[in-house]
Amino acid sequence: MSKGEQTHQMILERAVRVFNQQGYFGASLADLMRATGLKKGGIYNHFRSKEELAVEAFEYAIKLVWDRIQQEYAGKRHAIERLIAMMRGYQSLIDDPPVSGGCPLLNTAIESDDAQPELKQHARDAMTRWRAWIIRTLDRGIVAGEVCPDIDGDVLATIIITTLEGGVMLSKLYDDPIHIRRAVEHLSAYLRQTLSV
Repeated sequence: MSKGEQTHQMILERAVRVFNQQGYFGASLADLMRATGLKKGGIYNHFRSKEELAVEAFEYAIKLVWDRIQQEYAGKRHAIERLIAMMRGYQSLIDDPPVSGGCPLLNTAIESDDAQPELKQHARDAMTRWRAWIIRTLDRGIVAGEVCPDIDGDVLATIIITTLEGGVMLSKLYDDPIHIRRAVEHLSAYLRQTLSV
């Protein structure tokens, strides 16, 4: 990795924390300069704008989160166990966060809204990939005879994601991981009881 690539990576790693904790609008250029130890020109030598840096930082944060989740479900073959492992990986966003500040997808989706269309689109794309993974896992489970065939994967993806994100939000709001743990325990029991053939 060249020195320029190392600097680019360092900026991303430090900007992720700033954006995820303070938000796109709350993070000033001064905050980014302080976090990276670079002057304005040093940052803009690697990124054309704050928005470009925010988008790359978001994608980097999502990769860190998904890498953590993949570690949890790696080696799990049964569809229900893969889903439960994914949820436990998501719980680790509170218990042992790869990025401080909570769920970068939730934070970005809420903050970007209509004010930052490019950032909003990246958040939507990340959510679509997550939903597709859940639906694909359920579909494969149906084909393998592990999941009831009358399960609507799209509906269940909505329920899983909204319950997990609500658990993260409550845990962050109250500084108490009990809420995400309850969400994961409830969903795990629900999946085992409702989906099993």
